[in-house]
Amino acid sequence: MTRPALRLILLGFFLISASSAPVKKTQDVNIYSFYINSTVTSRYATTIITSRVANRLNESQEIFFEVKIPKNAFISKFRMTIDGKSYDGVVKEKADAQQQYSQAVSQGQSAGLIKSVGRTLEEFKTSVNVAALSKVTFELTYEELLTRRLGKYELLINAQPMQTVADFKIDVHIHEKPGISFLEVTGGLSTNDLANAIKTTRADSDAWVTFYPTREQQTKCKDCDKNGLKGDLLISYDVERQNPNGEMKVSNGYFVHNFAPLDLQSIPKNVVFIIDRSGSMHGKKIKQTRLALLKILSDLSEDDHFGLITFDSQVDLWKRELLKATKANLDDAKSFVKKITDRGSTDINAAVLEGVNMFKRQPQAGSASILILLTDGDPTSGETNTERIMSNVRKAIGSKFPLYCLGFGYDVNFDFLTKMSLENNGVARRIYEDSDADLQLQGFYDEVAVPLLTDIQLNYIGVSNLTQNNFALYFNGSEIVVSGQITDNNVESISTEVIAISKGSKVTYQNTVTTKDVIDVPSEHEDFVERLWAYLTVKQLLDKHVLLEGPEKEAVKNEALKLSLKYQFVTSLTSMVVTKPQEGDVEVADKPKEGKESHRPPVSRYPSFTPRTGYASRLRVPASRPRVRGSRLRVPDFYGRSGYYAFDTPNRAPTHVTRTLVAPTQSAVLAVRNNRFLLPADGQTKPLCFDVPIPHKLKLLQDSALGFSMNGKSRGSKTGFQQIIIHYKTNHHLTINTSSINYNDGQNNVQYLWGQEPSQHEQEGIILILRDNEMDVTIGSIRVVIVLHKKRKDVFLWPAVWQQPKNVTLSGILGKDKISYEEIQGSTLKIMDNDVKASWDEMTDYRFPSAPVVRCWLVPFQAVMNGEISDFTVTQM
Repeated sequence: MTRPALRLILLGFFLISASSAPVKKTQDVNIYSFYINSTVTSRYATTIITSRVANRLNESQEIFFEVKIPKNAFISKFRMTIDGKSYDGVVKEKADAQQQYSQAVSQGQSAGLIKSVGRTLEEFKTSVNVAALSKVTFELTYEELLTRRLGKYELLINAQPMQTVADFKIDVHIHEKPGISFLEVTGGLSTNDLANAIKTTRADSDAWVTFYPTREQQTKCKDCDKNGLKGDLLISYDVERQNPNGEMKVSNGYFVHNFAPLDLQSIPKNVVFIIDRSGSMHGKKIKQTRLALLKILSDLSEDDHFGLITFDSQVDLWKRELLKATKANLDDAKSFVKKITDRGSTDINAAVLEGVNMFKRQPQAGSASILILLTDGDPTSGETNTERIMSNVRKAIGSKFPLYCLGFGYDVNFDFLTKMSLENNGVARRIYEDSDADLQLQGFYDEVAVPLLTDIQLNYIGVSNLTQNNFALYFNGSEIVVSGQITDNNVESISTEVIAISKGSKVTYQNTVTTKDVIDVPSEHEDFVERLWAYLTVKQLLDKHVLLEGPEKEAVKNEALKLSLKYQFVTSLTSMVVTKPQEGDVEVADKPKEGKESHRPPVSRYPSFTPRTGYASRLRVPASRPRVRGSRLRVPDFYGRSGYYAFDTPNRAPTHVTRTLVAPTQSAVLAVRNNRFLLPADGQTKPLCFDVPIPHKLKLLQDSALGFSMNGKSRGSKTGFQQIIIHYKTNHHLTINTSSINYNDGQNNVQYLWGQEPSQHEQEGIILILRDNEMDVTIGSIRVVIVLHKKRKDVFLWPAVWQQPKNVTLSGILGKDKISYEEIQGSTLKIMDNDVKASWDEMTDYRFPSAPVVRCWLVPFQAVMNGEISDFTVTQM
């Protein structure tokens, strides 16, 4: 294939839609491994997407990498690795990147772009020429601060590879110091057989979500087909909020303060809706606007006052004054809304100024005033100069209340609405022309429906370089986030003060936190607070840059650019330059403007559509980095269908069961150690656990109907297992030791060595995947992972069950399904009608390299297993 042909193919790939299917059969390109590793720490999310792809052809070919990321995120790293050599993207000032882009285009080379797609996503696409029978690894990292809306944070992961992947993993780890109040996983990828591939865990301040679908399962979700996954996971959560002063986290000389007080009375609000009824709102837009307004009016509180303004070339008021939201007034307003029809041109200036005048004519003491403008076009009547309109509105409002601008569709001048909102303490939001536009309108209103505080000022002692620390309004279900640098790294405490206006009174929140008490971030993530500060600072500087003029504008731009380059963020001021291995071809990735494709046009001499020849992956991921410096984060599931899990524990002996069962105690120390296992607890966030003395040959998992068994041999008096053997039917045997893995199918033998290059083997429904220090085994609907642990010179194995068949009872230590218990009083639990004495204990989970510390109710073995330890041992492995 010639170089011009390759360039033509690549450019055509960038121009076709994300839904276009590849022409070349995907068996020529094998995505043999695809990981999404996400870590969320104090709402700051970092995601690493790693795709390993093999060229199966006997000739070189172009292989593509295509993912979708959230619009609010900043890409911070991209790397391609071919034949052991890495090629990193470098973030540069846009002007420098533009020069390289222009040079590439002039030489007929490709210029890779990021483009805006859909409501919340941007698409990153690139490609590389891979030699015959060679491999390439793509790695993309992006970062974002999750925003609390309507009482929850949401992490959206949308996966759409165009083939099934043997080694497909999504790991999400959420760490929130105050605790996680709820966790929910929904979305298309949670349907049908895929539901069994999702595991969720909550333990104290951590939550884990894992998604490990088998190849067969990847074709079984609601919208999946033979080409694999197509859908999303939506992970929603919130945190405990027991401290009204908020949560402080300090690390490496930076702090972040999350403030979201509860138990406040709502402040009555004055809200004026300014509705565009010009001719461009004809049809579906005006109908959906009416539907949304009718629902919003029904949700107004009786203490609220409201007004309605409609406009085209003229402005009409439902009533000249604000009226209280009584039933009679609401019924009258709904009748008015039902009669709104489209006509005429668009006089935004007069409409907004009339809304301001309504507040001025009838000021309401002790209330919060809000203006909401909905329009779908540019100003075409009255004052049409956007700069003069913004000046008029800014002078009229005088920072007394916020203006929220909702732009309906793509014809609207969204830059104008954004700037006008920012100038008046509000935000702009695009309403997309979809079937749910009325729900989008209602959803935005719900976010601002319940004001709890006004005129909020957050003050700190001993800090500098603060992000925004004064806010006009705080709404129920939202959150205020402030970050900054600590002036003196030796300071032992930070004092905070929040002053605000609540319903009818001034309120003050004061707190002093000891820095050593709040530094609990693992060393591998110790820079997350600094990166959060940089992310938030850059975001806010870019907003200021929109508003300022002259030297101030240039100064803000320079500061935002400096931080973007330092932290390698792809922002509106920077671009990522990727120099590809084939003769220095260059691609440039820009952050697009809201609602637009890339501002750079395609090279005109190429046609708008050219079939692609290769395919690597297609994935939508709005979502974060479970990176543990050199090892991938493995996510535990203490409470899912995975049964019991083994843990290291001090020397303890089990106590015999009586009517009141008693857990082992710290004083029950014998010469022999124990392996500890966790048991999922149905409806409880606290798991149960029990000890098994070692050494033993244990029956870990067994399914007689399937002909499957997994047994483990403990190590002398030490933690863990020295050997784990899996049998399947009569001829399949997998023996896992601390030095090697051997698989025998009765005729042939396959051997792996720990530490070798990642490998996979498939045969007769058995999938074996060796990665890093993990052996991943899938047999039918059972999936287990054996982890190799190396603690200095101590080496041992740990088993983990990631999937079990639904509605099937398995035997063995790891086979028991969830068990229910009830906390009676103190340390007494009710388990299967028995009173059981338990102790609240702590242990380290060795099922994955990061080995988190978790807590559990330690109970006797017999209390939960309905048998003696001898019932769960074997004589032959």
